[in-house]
Amino acid sequence: MANKLTGKRYLMDVGILKTELHFESESSMVFTVLDGGGLTDKGHSERVAITLAEIRPDVYMIAWKEASGATVTHVEDHQNGVIYSNATLPDGSFYTMRGTVKPL
Repeated sequence: MANKLTGKRYLMDVGILKTELHFESESSMVFTVLDGGGLTDKGHSERVAITLAEIRPDVYMIAWKEASGATVTHVEDHQNGVIYSNATLPDGSFYTMRGTVKPL
């Protein structure tokens, strides 16, 4: 069964980092950095293979590994517009972020 995210685009804003998330399919997403906040370059875009699990209606856990080796896990609550993002960068630094997610 398809999830409600497939085919849609969202704006993720966690303060220091703003990205567009485009869910192409159940297993593929393209993220585009709108404001990297010093963590990554503005304009960077990448297609990633994702693991997506619906925790409850409109709440998803999504995880992926980027070409750089960075790993990311989101809990996205689309009902309330809240996102929790955890990222481990290749240098071992770890970021826990909370912000908003809204449809574009």
